[in-house]
Amino acid sequence: MKKKNNYMKYIGVWFFALVAIHSTAAAQSDSLSHYLELAARHNQLLQSDFTTYKASLEKIPQAGAYPDPQLEMGFFLKPMEIIDGKQVADFKLMQMFPWFGTRKAARNEATEMSRMAYQKFRETRDKLFFEVKSQWYALTTMHRNLRNIQENKALLTTLKELATSRFSASGGKTATTPAAPSTPAPSTQQTASAMAGMGGGTTTSIQPQQTTGSGMGASMGSGGSGMGGSAMGGSSSGMSDVLRVQLELNELDNEQQMVLTQITAAQAKFNALLNRELSTPVSVPEEVEQLIFPFDDEAIMETIIRQNPMLAMLAAESDAYKAKLSMDKKMGLPMLGIGLQYSVISKRMDMGIPTTQMNGMDMVMPMVSVTIPLYRKKYTALQNESRLMKQAADEKYANTLNTIASEYVTAKQQLLDAARKVTLYQQQRKLAETTYDLAVKEFASGQNSMTNVLDIQRQLLDYEFKQSESIATYNTVIAMLNTLISEPQTD
Repeated sequence: MKKKNNYMKYIGVWFFALVAIHSTAAAQSDSLSHYLELAARHNQLLQSDFTTYKASLEKIPQAGAYPDPQLEMGFFLKPMEIIDGKQVADFKLMQMFPWFGTRKAARNEATEMSRMAYQKFRETRDKLFFEVKSQWYALTTMHRNLRNIQENKALLTTLKELATSRFSASGGKTATTPAAPSTPAPSTQQTASAMAGMGGGTTTSIQPQQTTGSGMGASMGSGGSGMGGSAMGGSSSGMSDVLRVQLELNELDNEQQMVLTQITAAQAKFNALLNRELSTPVSVPEEVEQLIFPFDDEAIMETIIRQNPMLAMLAAESDAYKAKLSMDKKMGLPMLGIGLQYSVISKRMDMGIPTTQMNGMDMVMPMVSVTIPLYRKKYTALQNESRLMKQAADEKYANTLNTIASEYVTAKQQLLDAARKVTLYQQQRKLAETTYDLAVKEFASGQNSMTNVLDIQRQLLDYEFKQSESIATYNTVIAMLNTLISEPQTD
C-alpha cells in the first residue's frame, strides 16, 4: 500500500510539471509551447533530476523504520545437565525501540530532503524552459533577419534595374545627339579660349564633372552639344551606379550565407535541449509579438518568495536540519529493547536423583534491554552540527533572496530599455522606409544620387535587424523574469 502511495506521488509531481506546460500551450498561438512540452518529456538532465527526486522518496520509509530485530541461537555440543532435564539449545529474540518521537523526526528529515530534490527538479525545469525560450527567440530573430535580407535584395534588384535603364537611356542619347558646341560658364569659356591658342574658331568646351541627375538637368536645358556632353557624364555615372548596386547585392549574399550558418548552429543547440536529432527542422513563426509583463513590484516579490524553487529548496534544507536536530536530541536518550529467550530442555532419565514435574519442559524468559547513552560528547556534537547547518541554510536563504531581488531589479531595467528600443526602431524603420521610397523616386527623376539611396537602404536594413533583435531581447528578459517567479508562463 505504501508503495502504491509513492507511485501516486510520482504521478502527481509529473502531472504538476505537465499542467504548467499545457497551461502555457493554451495561451500560445505559435509552436513554442510544443517545444516546451518536448523538452519537458525528453530532456535528459530534467529526467535525471526527476529520477533523483523519486529516489529521495524511497528514503522516507527507510528513515521511519524500526531497527531490525536480533535473533541469537546457541546449541550445546553436549547437552548440559540441569536438575530437571538437559539443556540442548537457547534462542534469543530482541527488538530495540528508539525513544519516542525519534522515528517521526527521522521521517520529517527525509521528507524535507525529498522536498529539496523536488525543488531542484523544478529549478532545472525552469532553467530548461528559459534556455528553450531564449534559443527559440534567437532562431526567430535569425529567420526574421534572413527575410529582411531577402526583402532588401529585392529592393536592390529593383534599384539595379532602374539604374540599368537610366544607363541605357543615357547611352542611347549619346549615340543619336550630334556634338555641337554649347555656351559654357564664364570661367570655362576663358579656360577653353586659352587652351585653344591660335585657333580662333569654334572650340569644344570642357564641362565640369556632374552626377547623373545634374547631367540630365543640363541636357534638358542646353543645346545639342550640352546634351551630348552631359549624356557622356551620365553614362559614366550610370554604369558606376549599376556596379555599386551589384556590390551591395554581393554583400547581402554573403550576409545571407552567414545568417544561414548561424541558423544551422542555433538549430543544433535547440534540438540538443530537446534531446533529438540535431538536424531536425525547427518551426518558428514569421513574426513574434511583443509580450506584456505587469510591473507590480510588491506582488511579484511576494510571488518570488512563495514560488521560487531555489528559495524553496533552501527553506526545505533549513527544515531538514531542524528535523535532524530534533532527531539528534532524541538519539541521545536511551533505546528500549523487548525480547524473549527460549531454552530447549530434554528430559533427564531417572538415575536415582529425584525429578520434578518440570522435567523436560522448555523454558521461556521475557527480556528487557536498555541502552545507556553514557558518552555525551558525540551527541552534543551531533546537535551542534545540525544547529550550525540550519543557521548556514538560513543565511544562504537570506543571501539568495537578496540576489534574486537584485536580479529582478536588473531584469526590470533591461526590460524597460528593450521596450524603449523596440519603440524607437519601429519608428526609425517606418521613417527609413518612407525616406527610401522618396529617395528612389528622386533618383529616378534625377534629383538624387545613388550614394544617398544606398546609404538609406543600409539604414533601413540595419533598423530592421535592430527591431527584430530588440523584440527578441524583450521577450527573453520576460522569460528570465518568469524563471525567477517560476509560474506557468504565457508566451
